[in-house]
Amino acid sequence: MKHTIEIECPPEVLMGLHMDAQRFGELIKRQAATALFKEGKLSSGMAARWCNLPRVHFLLQAMQSGAHFLDDNEDDFARETALL
Repeated sequence: MKHTIEIECPPEVLMGLHMDAQRFGELIKRQAATALFKEGKLSSGMAARWCNLPRVHFLLQAMQSGAHFLDDNEDDFARETALL
């Protein structure tokens, strides 16, 4: 099942970003997925699927935006390596 969320956005925001609504929606989705991953609310695999990216690509993008993958916690390490 797929859900769609509608977000109001003034045209001047899109013009200022030099984006159409489609590209802006994709940017918001990637930003949300990365933020939820950073907060530990989404796994990297789930975030990657949401963004239609291979997990490795999502992890690389998240790392570039400052995401920490493990908190030196054995549970985190086991969870992340089990997905490989």
